[in-house]
Parts: sequence; C-alpha cells; structure tokens
Amino acid sequence: MTEEGSERENRGLTSMDSMESRWVYQDEEGSEIDNDGGLESPQRDSDDEDNAEQRLIRTGPRIDSFDVEALEVPGAHRNDFEDATLGRRIGLAFQTLGVVFGDVGTSPLYTFSVMFSKAPVNGDEDVIGALSLVLYTLILTSLIKYVLIVLWANDDGEGGTFALYSLICRHAKVSLLPNQLPSDARISSFRLKVPSAELERSLKIKERLESSHTLKKLLLILVLAGTSMVIADGVVTPAMSVISAVGGLDVGISGFEQEHVVMISVAFLIILFSVQRYGTSKVGIVVGPALFIWFCSLGGIGIYNLVKYDSKVLRAFNPIHIYYFFKRNSTKAWYSLGGCILCATGSEAMFADLCYFSVRTVQLTFVLLVLPCLLLGYLGQAAYLMENHADTTQAFFSSVPSGAYWPVFLIANVAALIASRAMTTATFSCIKQSTALGCFPRLKIIHTSRKFMGQIYIPVMNWFLLALTLVLVCNISSIYEIGNAYGIAELGVMMMTTILVTLVMLLIWQINIFIVLSFVIIFLGLELTFLSSVLWSVGDGSWIILVFAIVIFLIMYIWNYGSKLKYETEVKQKMSMDVLRELGPDLGTVRAPGIGLIYNELAKGVPAIFGHFLTTLPAVHSMMIFVCIKYVPVSVVPQSERFLFRRVCPKSYHIFRCVARYGYKDVRKENHQTFEQLLIESLEKFIRREAQERSLESDDDDSDAEGENFSRILIAPNGSVYSLAVPLLEEFKDTSNFISEGSAVKEQQQPQTGEITLDAEQSLEKELSFLRKAKESGVVYLLGHGDIRARKNSWFIKKLVINYFYAFLRKNSRRGTANLSVPHSHLIQVGMTYMV
Repeated sequence: MTEEGSERENRGLTSMDSMESRWVYQDEEGSEIDNDGGLESPQRDSDDEDNAEQRLIRTGPRIDSFDVEALEVPGAHRNDFEDATLGRRIGLAFQTLGVVFGDVGTSPLYTFSVMFSKAPVNGDEDVIGALSLVLYTLILTSLIKYVLIVLWANDDGEGGTFALYSLICRHAKVSLLPNQLPSDARISSFRLKVPSAELERSLKIKERLESSHTLKKLLLILVLAGTSMVIADGVVTPAMSVISAVGGLDVGISGFEQEHVVMISVAFLIILFSVQRYGTSKVGIVVGPALFIWFCSLGGIGIYNLVKYDSKVLRAFNPIHIYYFFKRNSTKAWYSLGGCILCATGSEAMFADLCYFSVRTVQLTFVLLVLPCLLLGYLGQAAYLMENHADTTQAFFSSVPSGAYWPVFLIANVAALIASRAMTTATFSCIKQSTALGCFPRLKIIHTSRKFMGQIYIPVMNWFLLALTLVLVCNISSIYEIGNAYGIAELGVMMMTTILVTLVMLLIWQINIFIVLSFVIIFLGLELTFLSSVLWSVGDGSWIILVFAIVIFLIMYIWNYGSKLKYETEVKQKMSMDVLRELGPDLGTVRAPGIGLIYNELAKGVPAIFGHFLTTLPAVHSMMIFVCIKYVPVSVVPQSERFLFRRVCPKSYHIFRCVARYGYKDVRKENHQTFEQLLIESLEKFIRREAQERSLESDDDDSDAEGENFSRILIAPNGSVYSLAVPLLEEFKDTSNFISEGSAVKEQQQPQTGEITLDAEQSLEKELSFLRKAKESGVVYLLGHGDIRARKNSWFIKKLVINYFYAFLRKNSRRGTANLSVPHSHLIQVGMTYMV
C-alpha cells in the first residue's frame, strides 16, 4: 500500500462514497488493487509477485465480511431526530436545556460579582460599561462564534476538541500513528470532500500538513492541550457553580459563615457526582424542566428590575461605553476582563455536548430562549446596581425581589448542579474520543442509554473529578480565586477550538480567505486579551488548575508517545512472508483442529507475536485468523462497512486477516458466542464469494495477451467475463461496443469455463468442509501482550518516560480482554517485550 498512490487517487476525485460501484484490479489471491497500484486492504506482504495475473473487476456497494449483532445500537447512525413526534421534540428541548445549557445558564450568578471585585463601581457609567462588555462578550463568543460557526464544524454530529482533530485527520494524513489504509476513505461516514484542483490554497495546506512531521506534532500538542483544559474545566465548573449558588445564603441569612457554605457545597457535590451514573437522558428529562424554570426566572427578574429601577442600562448596547469603561478604569478594567469572560463559560460545553443533540436543536433553543433570558438577567442586575453600588458582592441574589428570594435560591442551586453536569458529560465525551484515537489510557466506559450510544459514564473519571473538585473547594473557597481558575481553563479550550476551526475553514470548508482571517483575528485576538488578564492573577491560587491541566496533558502525551513507539516497533519487527513460506502449510509445528483468533494491533502484515506463539505453544490451530481492532477518524462506522476480511498466504495455509474498523463513538460489547457464530458464517460467505469470482476466470488469458507480462480480465456485475490486454484498455470509449466485444470473448471461453467451474466447486466444498471441522473443534482466542522497554543506550528522559511513566499507565489501564466476554478456558495469552 503506497501513500503516493492514495494521494493520486484523492486528487482525481471530488468526493468518495463507498456505496458507488467502481473498477478495480484484483490479483490472483483476491486483494483489490486500485488503479495506482495500492492494495486496498492488507492480504500479503510479498513484493515478488509483480508478474502475477491480475483482473479488472467492477464492484458494487461494498459489503464487508461479517458483523456483530450485539453491536447494534438504535439511533447510532443519526443525530437529527427529524422523525420525532411533538411530545418527543418537547422532551428533547428540555433535555437540551438540562445537558447543554446548564453551564452558560448559571453564569449570571457570579459574573458581575467577580468583575466588580477587580474593578469596584465608582459611578453609574462603570455599571453601564461593565454591562456593555458582558453583553458583547456573550454575543460575540457564545452566539456568533460557537452557536453560529463552531457548531457546524462538528464531526457527523460529534463535537469537542478531538472531534475537530478527527475531522482534520480525515482530510489530511496528520495522524502520527501509521495505521491508515486507503480503504478507510471508502467508509461512507467519511463523507470526504477532497480539495479540488481549483482550490490551490487548500491543496497546499493539505500537502504541507502531510509532509511536515513538526506540524503534525504541533497539531497534536494543540489538541492535547485543549482536551486537558476541558478536563480541568470539568473540575472547576462544579466548584464555581455550586459555591456561587450556595453563597447566596449570605443574603438570605445574616451572619452566615463561609465555612458553612463550603460544607453545604461539599454535600451537594457528592450528591451530584453520585447520580451521574444514571445517565444523561434519565437525569436530563428530570432537570430539564427545572432549568426551563430557571431561565424564565432570569428573564422575569430582569424585566422586574428594569421596570423598577433604571432602564437607562439599555444604553449598554452601544459599544462606545466599553471604551469609556476602559478610559476611566484603565488597569482595573483590564483586570475585570477575567471576570467578564465568565459570562461565556459553558460555550465549549455546548460544542462538546453536541453529540447528544442536533445542531438545529441547540441553535434554536439558544437563540429563542437561552440568549434572551441571559440578556434580560444581566440587564436586570445592572439596573439594580445603578441604585445599589455597594451590593456587588452578591449582585444576583441582592437583585432578587425579597418575596421571591427563597424560591429563586432553590432553583438557582438546582441549576448550579445541572451546570456542573454539563461540563462533566463533556469531559466524558472528550475522554472517550481521545481513548479511541490513542491519546488516553483505556478506561471502563458505561453506556447509559439504549437509544443513543453517545450518552456515556466513566466511573474512574467521575470519582477522580469529584476528589479534585472537593480539594479545590476546600482549599480555595473564594469565588473570586476560583473564578480566575475558571477563566484560565475556559480560555485555554476556546483558543484551541479557534485554531482548529480555522484549520477546518481553510482545509475543509474552503471558504474565502478574508472570512477566515476575520474569524481568527477577531476571536483569537479577544481570547488572547482575556487570557492576559487571567494569567496576571494566576498567583492568587488559580495556578492549581494550571498544574492539573499540565499533569493531564503529560499523561495524554506520554500515552500517545508510547503507543506510537510500540506500533512502529511492531511494524518493523513483523514476520516476513518468506519465513511463512519456508515453514510450509504446517507452519513448522503441529496444526491441531480448531480456529485460533489472534488479536493484534497491526492493520497489515503478520505480527511478530505470531512467531512467539509458534515457538511457545506446542501446536497451533488448523485455521488462524488475525483480528485487528482499528479505530478510524470518524464518529461511527456503519456496520455494513465495519469489517475487511481477506486471505493471508495460499489456500493450504488456512490463514485469514480481519480488520475491524470502529469509530470513536462506536460501542464494543461483543458476546463471544455470537461473535464466533457470525464470524464463521461470514468466513463461509467470504470463501464462497472468492470461489465464485475465481470460477469466472478463463484459462486461456495468456494466448489473448501474448507478448504481455500479464493479462487482465474484466468481470462485469452480471458475471460476464471480458479479456482485455492493457494497451487496449483505453480504446473502448463506447460502452455498447465494449460490451459486444466482451460478449464475443465470453462465448469463446464457455467450454473451458465449465471445467474450471467444476474444479472450483470441488475446491470450495473441500475448504468449507475443513472450516466446519475446525469450528466443531472449538474457537480459542490468542492474545499477545506486547510491552516496550527503552534500550540501554537511550537517553535518560526516554528511559524514564517509557520504562516508568508509560509502563505505569499501561499496567493500570483497562486491558483489551476486558471488552471480550471470553471464558478463561478459551483464552491463551502470551507476553512479548520490544526494545525501542
């Protein structure tokens, strides 16, 4: 398989669709060969068969060799909900509020309080200036950037940092793990639009990314940094939301101590993370109506305060007041930017939680309900502060009418708990994506919904986030310091998203360069300005969140680095096909009846661990199947396209390879009995299909292509055979003439074809009988655990990273066998250590 060949194929197409029929060359062993000579799927690794006979066939829609019924999850391949009933749509809207908008919805609880702690109010113009800053930050960041632009950069309904990375990897070969196959691009969910020749800018960017190892590594570092900030956000969001809501007791109860606020917050957080395992749909439908009441309360209180106090705050929609605010307060106004950005917290959660709902659902809910209520809430608080400059410590609860205080306090605390869940679910989504793409240690993932597979729960991360959140709350109880940490985490994610979306605009959307420059200059400029403000106050205690994000980043980078080294070493040390040929069909050992499934990570080639099995075990099974679980950069792989099933070595060896392709959103819950049954049935279908294709070949091709090194035969979908010499291939421009010529050839070949068909049927029945006997003898799973160690002459840092850090992560991560419900009596495991 050659990358250059795949590249030539990509440049000649404007789209790729696996459902289209196509002409491909196929060699005598059954591997499909693209016109450029690249193998579509791995079958053998020999390079000495250049003169082998090849045939040109036209394939229909790709139907892969086997499937697993247990993997079916209703609703897995769609996320638009267009067929939902009215009641379902209403329920979906409530779930959207409860899951997606909880974080951004609770920002009025603390935004003004944090802002005015850094820039105290000295007059009405300060209130109007701060309000104008908040309004335009909310409109520019949450509405324009995220709702109207970033949400459309989703990966087939999946949002988040790694979804953007996956989208980019699909359009340019920027992944550092060298396991890509040209056949991956034929998965229908790729929906790949390759840069056309007219758009030279996109093509140059693609070529530059693919040719530069430094740019690939830089892109990965940006993605890992953004993901680590998302996980850090999952720690600081619950702390900030709950403490700010419980802190409202200072207004309702005089003399209420801060220690009591911390104790109540700790209790709420424990309850919050304990119910997380019940899933998004179960909890979302319950808390959705509560958050709807919360947004209505925000809007109602805002209207009440505007009418009762001062409607002059509406002047804040004039952005000139931002200039006046900075002119009067200068440095203090700059400090207050760290509090201002808190009004847009939750914007990244909207994108990361997109996998639960459709883009239109999120957009309409935000524009029609969330944004108007937030604007009214901030306008109402500002109207109250115009006459009460001293009440900035608890700006929101102080502005609530006295008669409605306790109901609003109750619903505010419920909303705060919901907001905490929003970022936690986003964290789970990002971790699952990063795990599938080889950038995070494998963890136990529980799917909480039978209808939508995107709804997940990760127990280890749930309790890990709870522990860190409690540490943060107990050590930094001030919402001002936590607010600064909140701003650092949120801005880190926002900046990474801006950079990745810019790359998507250039490479994939291929829009006008001036629009792209406007996007990156406006939004990245704003975010850098906000970041400069929060970093200035990092010494207040918010440095803890930076340390945590750095630790997560190092874990992810070390895991990716170690996995990449391990894969590259396995590729280098894979067994030569010449060795297998020398060993012969018995592989130099005893072939005991049965089927052996060898799980390995190589997408092509025979893994070195197989040689270890041959030397360690007294016998191997009469039929061997190499099974490779491979994640491709798509959210979901359709089940009809999941598996590639090919033969390795000649028939007498009875060795096959299966590449099982999964998206990062796919569920792997394989029952070994169902798996075995479907595998055998699919293998039988594959053998029959292979025999049927071979039976269509003619034995007089050499005479038709005299003087050529090899001949090529054209096989039409109806089974007609056409013999073509290579120089004549492009002479047939007229389809009717082409078919008539082929029909004549077919008539001439009928007598010999009948003899070949008879021999093929006998060979087919013999192989199927061999398969049935092997199945009756049983199926055994052979798993090879390959570990890596740094060589003695390696650098000290490399030894430290590989021999200790990566080894520790690998030892404590979830083993691949955990996904297989295989009895120990059917399992054989062999370890092997690679020196890197």
